[in-house]
Amino acid sequence: MRKIKEGILALALERKFSKNQILELYLNRVYFGGGAYGIDAASRKFFGHGADHLSLGEAAIIAGLVKAPSNYSPTADVEAARDRSSVVLQTMVRNGFITADAAAGVDPAKVRVEKTTNNNSVRYFTDWALPQLDTLIDETADPIDVWTTLDPGMQVAADRSIRANAPAGLQGALVAIDRDGAVRAMVGGKDYVNSIYNRATQAERQPGSSFKLFVYLSALESGMKPTDTIVDEPVTIDGWSPRNSTRTNLGPVTLREAFSRSINTISAKIGQQVGFSTIADMARRFGITTPISTYPSMVLGSSDVRLIEMTRAFASVANNGVAVTPYGIRRVVTADGRMLYQHDADEGRVLVAPWVAAEMTDLLQSAVLSGTGRAAQIGRPVAGKTGTTTSNKDGWFIGFSSGLTTGVWMGRDDAKPVGGLQGGTAPARAFHDFMTVAVAKRPVEQFQTQVPLPDWQLTPEEEVYGDEAVDANGIGPMMVDENGMPIGTPPGDQGIPQQQPMVQPDGTGQPTQQELDQAFPPPPQPQVRRPPPNPQQPYPPQPQPQPQDSTPPADPSQPRPNPA
Repeated sequence: MRKIKEGILALALERKFSKNQILELYLNRVYFGGGAYGIDAASRKFFGHGADHLSLGEAAIIAGLVKAPSNYSPTADVEAARDRSSVVLQTMVRNGFITADAAAGVDPAKVRVEKTTNNNSVRYFTDWALPQLDTLIDETADPIDVWTTLDPGMQVAADRSIRANAPAGLQGALVAIDRDGAVRAMVGGKDYVNSIYNRATQAERQPGSSFKLFVYLSALESGMKPTDTIVDEPVTIDGWSPRNSTRTNLGPVTLREAFSRSINTISAKIGQQVGFSTIADMARRFGITTPISTYPSMVLGSSDVRLIEMTRAFASVANNGVAVTPYGIRRVVTADGRMLYQHDADEGRVLVAPWVAAEMTDLLQSAVLSGTGRAAQIGRPVAGKTGTTTSNKDGWFIGFSSGLTTGVWMGRDDAKPVGGLQGGTAPARAFHDFMTVAVAKRPVEQFQTQVPLPDWQLTPEEEVYGDEAVDANGIGPMMVDENGMPIGTPPGDQGIPQQQPMVQPDGTGQPTQQELDQAFPPPPQPQVRRPPPNPQQPYPPQPQPQPQDSTPPADPSQPRPNPA
């Protein structure tokens, strides 16, 4: 069937274009390696000038790349590229395109190739943004200029922060979204040349405790307040008994302290009170499109999500509860200046009431000020949340400051455990390194609420997701399976299958313990700035609590309604 479709397309092209035009279209779009698509881009990438100034030797190198750009690209193996160009020259002589003397006058070894830098991460952004043109403008044969939202300075800082903080054997991803949805920086991996797989937009991984954003949003919307007290005690729900990473229970704690400490039993209690389907609906409301389990363990982040969608959700909280839609293309114009497309600001769909977003920001501030995300402090107001998944397979930090929201993920492509990886260590430090540069020239913005500094402080290591559960009989330490589902699921119930890695590991292998110790040193005790003595701003009037949702968890095998 594929060949039949290709045959029909070939006939249609032949009727519309000449052979030379088809070849021209192909060579202006085909991948030449090193993140370069089209002859002109390849010429500038490898030789530092446009394709209209290519020498015979340079042209032979580029012509030789099409067969296997990953193998023959000068960014991958310059000697292989030069050897391949000799084959091209011989073929040109044999077919009468050049003379033997012209071919003999070319020494591939003397063709100067531009020194390559590892700053190729911008390709992750363009691979995500440029395909959107198909839905934004009608097909045109005219040359066009595309203006994007990418900030070059932020992109360099993002690439540097991931490279500096993600240790050997691990991958990292980062996405930064402005208050209007403009994507300012995007890093989908350590090196685009080695792997074009975009972990910021394509990878689906468990978010761990960063998913508690939706748990607490549901709690606040139901009428709870950050100062409300709830008892931290052992709890069992449908045979599932989560426990805290400290193996202790603190008794009565405020909602703010429970969030800052990432107390799992409190999250389970909230889920039981407001309804697990309510929390799943909240996640969908905020832009999560991947399947979400409604089993009790979902409150600990057992359902796979994408980094860009989680970052979008946090950005919507920062935007006072108004939806933020990520976009990458500002406008498209023709060479003569005719406007083909211009991005219009969204009207803004209200996801939660402003007071709910303000109180959620209150909790997120606490997590950075004195909780598991202290390594993300940047000397100005920051709100955010860490996430650490089963057996330390994934580390997350997502937060916002001064109108910019940034999400960071780290882990292995094959989802193997990584000893020492915590959301509050390397991911939080990468967030710190990036945001320090990204918001340096932005005015300091205070949040609507000022969070009082508590008497307790945590280290990021206190948030551990990997062994948080025991069964109803107290048997442990790990009673949540690889899918985040409680072991002993009742017959007939089906969980969400584990997302299989779409790419292979980068080949560097499992890091040694010595490498991990160097990569994840204990974070220094930060200087925590106490809030000014001004009294905390009062909260707006709260609605009356809604009746408890007693709807049983939905069957994951049934179709789910689309988010409103």
